[in-house]
Amino acid sequence: MASLDTLTLPLDRTSTEELASRGLEYARVDPDGDGYRPFQRAVARGFLGGESTDEEAENARLTLRTRRLTGVYDRGGAEPEVPVGTVDSWATELTTSPGRQIDLWAISAVTVAPTHRRRGIARAMLGGELRTAADAGFALAGLTVTEATIYARWGFSPATWASDVHVDTRRAGWSGPVAPGRLDFVPREGLIARIAAVHERVRRQRPGAVPGWDGRWRGVAGLAPGDKAGEKVRAVAYRDPEGIERGIVAYTIDDRDDFSAHDLEVRALFAETPEAYGALWRFLLEHDLVGTVKAALQAPVPPLQWMVTDRRAVTATLTDHHWLRILDVPRAVASRAYSAPLRAVVRVSDPLGFADGAWKVRIGDDGEAVVEAAEPTDAVEVDMTVNALGSLLLGGTRIADLAAAGIASGDPAVLAAVDRSFAPAMTPLLDIWY
Repeated sequence: MASLDTLTLPLDRTSTEELASRGLEYARVDPDGDGYRPFQRAVARGFLGGESTDEEAENARLTLRTRRLTGVYDRGGAEPEVPVGTVDSWATELTTSPGRQIDLWAISAVTVAPTHRRRGIARAMLGGELRTAADAGFALAGLTVTEATIYARWGFSPATWASDVHVDTRRAGWSGPVAPGRLDFVPREGLIARIAAVHERVRRQRPGAVPGWDGRWRGVAGLAPGDKAGEKVRAVAYRDPEGIERGIVAYTIDDRDDFSAHDLEVRALFAETPEAYGALWRFLLEHDLVGTVKAALQAPVPPLQWMVTDRRAVTATLTDHHWLRILDVPRAVASRAYSAPLRAVVRVSDPLGFADGAWKVRIGDDGEAVVEAAEPTDAVEVDMTVNALGSLLLGGTRIADLAAAGIASGDPAVLAAVDRSFAPAMTPLLDIWY
C-alpha cells in the first residue's frame, strides 16, 4: 500500500464541514499550481523560517509533487491565497522488526498561523488525516514533532527515542575494534545515490525506520539550494573486505579560534554492519584538528560509548523522536515479530474510536501474533490507552514503565509477560526527520 497514490483520495468530509462552519475553507494544494508558493510560505512561517528563493522552492517541489498537500484558508484575510493551516502527508513504510515492514501514513508540515489559533484548525486537519488514512486501509500513522505537547490528544505517542551525541575527542581515546575494510573520501557527485543505497539497507533492518527520499539526501549532501554550508560537506565511505560499501558519513567542520580543536558536525552516519559503524566513528574521533564531534539522531544508548577509553567523553542527550498512532490494532500488532509467547486480553481505550475495544492477543512460539476482537465474556487482563500501545508497539518502551505512569494497568505477572514478548530484537530508531 506504500505505493498507493494518496493524491487520488478525497478530502475528509467531516473536516470540510467543521471548517466551513467557522468560515474557513479546506482545500487540496496542487504542487504545480498557483497555490504552491503561498502554501510553502505558510509552512516557512509556521516553522519560523525565512522566505524561500525561487531556486529553493523548485528544489522542494521535486519532493512535494508526490505528497498530499492540504491547506486551510481564510478567504477574508489580507492574504487570502496564503493558508492559515497546512499539512503534508504520503504513503510510506515503517520497519517493525528486522526485515519486516508495514504501510505507514506519514504526516509532516503541520502548521497553524499564530493569528488563527484556537479555531479548531489543527483538530480538523489531524482528524482529517487520521480518518483518511483509516478509510484507505492504513493501520498506522506517524510523524516527527517539534512540540511534544500537541499530538497526544490525537492518540500519537513516542515509539522511538534518539540521542544527540557530543564527543570530546581529546578525552575519548579509541578502544573499539579495528575494522577489516577500508575508508575512502567520496565525491559529492553521486553522493545522493550512495547515501540512499546504504540507508535503504539499514532502514529495512532497524525497527522504527522509514525510507528516505532524494530531497532529504540532497540536503544531507549539501546539494540543496540555500545551504550556506553546502560547500563544506565531505563524505567518507566504508567498504568491507569484499569491496561492498557498508557505511557512509557526511559531515562539515566549523572553524574555531583554537585551530587544533574545530567542531565536526555529522549530517548523517549510516552503517549496515558493526564494522562499518566502528570504522566511521573512529575516523571522526581521530580526525586531525577536531576537538568536538556532534551527531544527532543516534541510538538511545550509542554503541560508541563502549568503544572509547573514557565513556564520559561521550555525552548522549535523549529525546523522543518518532511518534506513532495506531488505527487498526489487529494489523498493527501482527506486523512485527515477538521475543516470547503471550496470551492476554487487552483493553485499548481510544477517544477517537479507531483502536477502541478489547482484543485477544495470541503470540506463538514462532513469534507471530494473531489479534482478534475479544468476546464480552473474556476477562480483560491488561488495560491501556491507544497512546500507550503506540509507544509499546516496537518495543522501545516497557509496559512496566507505562504502568508506573498510569497509562497502562494489569496483573504484574501479565505485564511482565508483555514485556518479555515485546522486547525488540534491535533497539528501535528513526535516523532521519520527516
